[in-house]
Amino acid sequence: MIIGGGLVGILCAYFLDQAGIDYLLCEAATIASGTTGKTTAVLSAQHDTLYSDLISRWGHEKAQQYLDANLDALKEYRSLAEKIDCDYEERPSYMYTVDKPRLMEHEVEALQSLGFSASVVKELPLPIKIAAAVKFPGQAQFHPLKFIGGICNNLNIREHSRIVRMKGTDAFTEKYRISAKRIIVASHFPILNTHGFYYAKLYQKRSYIIALENAPQYDGTFVDNGTSGMYFRNYGNLLLVGGGEHRTGKKGGNFEALRTFIRANYPGAKEKYAWATQDCMSLDGVPYIGKYSELLPDVYVATGFNEWGMTSSMVAAKILCDMIMKRENKYADVFNPSRSVLTPQLFANLGESILNLLKPVPKRCPHLGCALSWNEVEQTWDCPCHGSRFTKDGKLINDPATGDLREK
Repeated sequence: MIIGGGLVGILCAYFLDQAGIDYLLCEAATIASGTTGKTTAVLSAQHDTLYSDLISRWGHEKAQQYLDANLDALKEYRSLAEKIDCDYEERPSYMYTVDKPRLMEHEVEALQSLGFSASVVKELPLPIKIAAAVKFPGQAQFHPLKFIGGICNNLNIREHSRIVRMKGTDAFTEKYRISAKRIIVASHFPILNTHGFYYAKLYQKRSYIIALENAPQYDGTFVDNGTSGMYFRNYGNLLLVGGGEHRTGKKGGNFEALRTFIRANYPGAKEKYAWATQDCMSLDGVPYIGKYSELLPDVYVATGFNEWGMTSSMVAAKILCDMIMKRENKYADVFNPSRSVLTPQLFANLGESILNLLKPVPKRCPHLGCALSWNEVEQTWDCPCHGSRFTKDGKLINDPATGDLREK
């Protein structure tokens, strides 16, 4: 059984279906209506300046595993896109900095030591003065909804079937119990709190995107290495400009940061669309893919994609399907969810939870009881601990909560 109908859940269903494995996918709303439907859909193995970090923390072997897993994911997308009309386009990707050129140079040195032909560039066509950027050749972009539309026909999917709790390999909707031999939890943020410590190993981040008409066409996808930086890519005649990000439940730049930048740098552009998205962030920049916990040998998880959900979804689907079919996967070890959690981010997450558990306010999240914050920009109640979100009237928008706000 698969819980969650985003890209990773759909890919798991597709590969299991191709292998002749019996499965059922349950989606709380409609497929691809969550983060998958709001992504900018960059297909890149360039995930921040992660490779120099991985080499220093875990050594060359695991850094190589991570790189190769994501490059193989790109190859798989390229192969599938030959049969699916999904606006697949090859593009270089760039990670830039406005003030830390040595960081970019160090990342390129790390990548070249792994055999990848990254390079440092000193100028970009963006209206931003950069200090340096890392260029990844041969990356891509696509339309994820068109892609999903091309692979989901005849898959065993049940929409509007929210799983509200689990017990072993039994999953429960409000009305039904579903018994399975194995379960893949691909629900964005894991919903089972009694195992795996995910409520401390993850937090969620909001970011904002505006699509512009009458704006430049750039050859590539571009992301600022800074925590509050901007990102850019074109789709057709539109320029997508993203940024304004912040921890869910906290204040941040939001849409206004983007609109201020756009007014200053693209004065002739016209705003066509605007939307926000939400991502699960792991403690160390690497997703959690594998067994949900050592105490649940037949339950699997994929989460913590750190704003790089497209290639991570493919990596996760390949690893989890191999696990389901009892096949060895050479990349599984680096993504093991049971790896060490001792990082500064763990203590930041725990501190945020303690602070909001003790805060004396009436609006509380049904997930674990944290105090909710009112999001004036989006008119929602948001949880700073774990990222659940609710409408003004208390209807659930984002997990890990599995139900609406309860009236006191």
